[in-house]
Amino acid sequence: MFSAALRETIADKSLWRSLRQNLLAGLTVGVVALPLSMGLAIASGVSPQHGLYTAIVAGIVIALSGGSRVNISGPTAAFVVILLPIVQQYGLGGLLISGALAGLIQILFGVMQLGRIIQVIPYPVVIGFTSGIGVVIATLQVADFLGLTVTAHPVQFYAKVLAIAHALPSLRWQECLIGIVTLGTIVLWKKTRSRMPGYLMGLLLASLLGAGLNHWTGLHIATINDRFHYQLDGRTLPGIPGILPQFVLPWQWPGAHGASITLSLATFKTLLGAAFAIAVLGALESLLCAIVADGMSGYRHHSDSELVGQGLGNVAAAFFGGIPATAAIARTATNIRSGGNTPLAAVIHAITVLLAMLIFSHWLGYIPMSAMAAVLIVVAWNMSEARHAVRIVYKAPRTDAIVYLVCFALTVLVDMQIAIAVGLVLASLIFIRRMIELTGTSLVDHRQKTHEFSEFPDVVVYDVDGPLFFGAAHKALRTLATVDKNVKAVVLDMQDVGMLDVTAMTALESTADYMHRRNTRLILCHVKPRMIEKLRRYGLSEQQSVITFAENMHQAKQILIEKFDLKPTPVADT
Repeated sequence: MFSAALRETIADKSLWRSLRQNLLAGLTVGVVALPLSMGLAIASGVSPQHGLYTAIVAGIVIALSGGSRVNISGPTAAFVVILLPIVQQYGLGGLLISGALAGLIQILFGVMQLGRIIQVIPYPVVIGFTSGIGVVIATLQVADFLGLTVTAHPVQFYAKVLAIAHALPSLRWQECLIGIVTLGTIVLWKKTRSRMPGYLMGLLLASLLGAGLNHWTGLHIATINDRFHYQLDGRTLPGIPGILPQFVLPWQWPGAHGASITLSLATFKTLLGAAFAIAVLGALESLLCAIVADGMSGYRHHSDSELVGQGLGNVAAAFFGGIPATAAIARTATNIRSGGNTPLAAVIHAITVLLAMLIFSHWLGYIPMSAMAAVLIVVAWNMSEARHAVRIVYKAPRTDAIVYLVCFALTVLVDMQIAIAVGLVLASLIFIRRMIELTGTSLVDHRQKTHEFSEFPDVVVYDVDGPLFFGAAHKALRTLATVDKNVKAVVLDMQDVGMLDVTAMTALESTADYMHRRNTRLILCHVKPRMIEKLRRYGLSEQQSVITFAENMHQAKQILIEKFDLKPTPVADT
């Protein structure tokens, strides 16, 4: 089933009119995606070809079924902190099963039309965990960047840092040199404004330097060929396989101990938590990317369709050895700047990665591991959003800064899933507090001669401003408890009340009962019809309770006279 975005491009004929520019954009993004896909797979604890499979399979499926014309999907840095622990605990098979389950959950999100809800996660929460992810990714690359021999691989962040510190005496200058050259090339290449990606130039120069050091000095430089192997026709071969992605059931891949995973209900239950985390993060990342892309391209994405497309892509990728995918902001921005404006660019990007893998797989194996580490350090820096993070800490409201710092610290020191959960809870509590501050009840001076109730000295009028919900309702209505005992009636002007929940309705009922026992009448004025219906369904109609409704102040005055037998007292002229 083709996506709404693809149907739009066919309907407005942009798919055919801009064919050439989308071909060029796809080629450009494919060149950028090639090293990133390999590096992010390595950072996630799997062989580099699994990142390439993701860019190929998920890239095509999501482009054809998603809700954005310009999004480019594939492996991203955001997933690393989730995927690496899954691989360490359950192996590649467990990761692929988790990815397939995550895809099904994302499809469910789209069918349930949760796209708009997922997009409202507060900005400090998003920046908090992205900054934390950047720190974790950069830390994980230090060992390869410096050529360290790390004997222990603990799960906790602080233990990883200690393990790296203990391994510092094993630093190899040649690995460090290649890492620095790669890093410097990527950073300085941006200033040339060349269309050739800096990542590619950095890896190319590093590979040549590594080959030269190996040949002329005899110093061994660790490469992809040294670190990764694959099975083909019963043989174990080094590097990356130059063959098409093969259809393999996810549970047939090896688990943490080498054997295939046993498919059972217990397996699904074990991996469901990880799958849900992947689904939520992937949905958030994709929709944030789509929003950024809308601003850059001028098009509008379809959030629910995008979720369905992401889900289909993740399910498909899992059956071809691909790790979880999501829309990538950097690759999407490159696509837009290169002229991409239809899903065809994303398809060409995936085909470019496929051809590069088939043609250059032998040469890709000679890329130094320290060079791949340098690429990921740049990715981590870009993801950390350092400029925005500093701005939040020093210039944002204190509560927002606290939310950011808590999310950042929990992402780095504990777990990203916990960080997001705690961040959302904190942000929700702060939102509730701010809404409570906006809601209030103020006494209206109606004793002026021009006021509707100026002739009723025993009546008080309160203006209720803001939504009445849990927390705010008690604050707004507790003022009524201080009304003088001699007051015969209280009129609540609820014209500015846009919402009330069951807590507010219960508080209103309690307030009305309290006033009734004191022989004080309660009239609700200017209540919106939908809220009147809600109150009546709850049992607060005039026949069932001691609350009276009035459409306006004039009608409230008539009720005081005709129903409550309150006589007006003329106001003397001054």
